[in-house]
Amino acid sequence: MSEERPAPEPPEAERRASDADAWSTACAEDLAAEKARRRAGQGPPPGSAAEELRRLVDTVADKLSGLQSPLLGAVAGPAAQQVVRQVVQQAKAAVEPVVERNPDVFDHLAAAGTELLAAYRSAVQGQERRWTTRAADPEAGPGGGRPGHPDGDEGTGPGERIDLD
Repeated sequence: MSEERPAPEPPEAERRASDADAWSTACAEDLAAEKARRRAGQGPPPGSAAEELRRLVDTVADKLSGLQSPLLGAVAGPAAQQVVRQVVQQAKAAVEPVVERNPDVFDHLAAAGTELLAAYRSAVQGQERRWTTRAADPEAGPGGGRPGHPDGDEGTGPGERIDLD
């Protein structure tokens, strides 16, 4: 009869290291699963600006090619569709080389558009904040406390200069 001895327990430091490794592995798996779930809910991530432009041109081309014009009638319909297809093909032929040669330009243009939108939003919010604080200040009087502002009805005079600094 052989006597089985239980396997010796690993030292405490080894057990803690494996527990920490198991914890980090489980966290990484949970994080990957959560990212996959969110990606599935949001659809595919957007590509570069050049890829998005290609997709836009393709979508518009498909929509234009599929239009049936009731105004042109049954006789002119096929001819009009052929003209639309030719125009779409010419537009695609003009856009594609530009996108191929300069894909980074479209990324820069998209980033510049985002920056311009942020600057505009900041200017508008700043002006709205000035308008609301002036309207809320009862000591400012009808002209908002500004010299030279007419004290009469505020809606009848010439336009007000908006400072966008």
